Amino acid sequence: MIKRDQQQQAKSTVDLKVSRIRRDPPPPLANQKALRAYSTEREARTVIIGVLLFAIALAIITLGVSDFTSR
Repeated sequence: MIKRDQQQQAKSTVDLKVSRIRRDPPPPLANQKALRAYSTEREARTVIIGVLLFAIALAIITLGVSDFTSR
């Protein structure tokens, strides 16, 4: 059985590099503009336009298929 003193002497220390993952974040740039979120009104308008365009596309496809199959 190895004694505690001999076991501690057998281990050598290792020089570890600084972790690249846990480093401090870079400082913010002075001339960088702050990001702004879209307004809720603009977002709602975009959703309504998208839904209407999708509905119009479905109506056109339905009319085209019905015209093609009725002949």
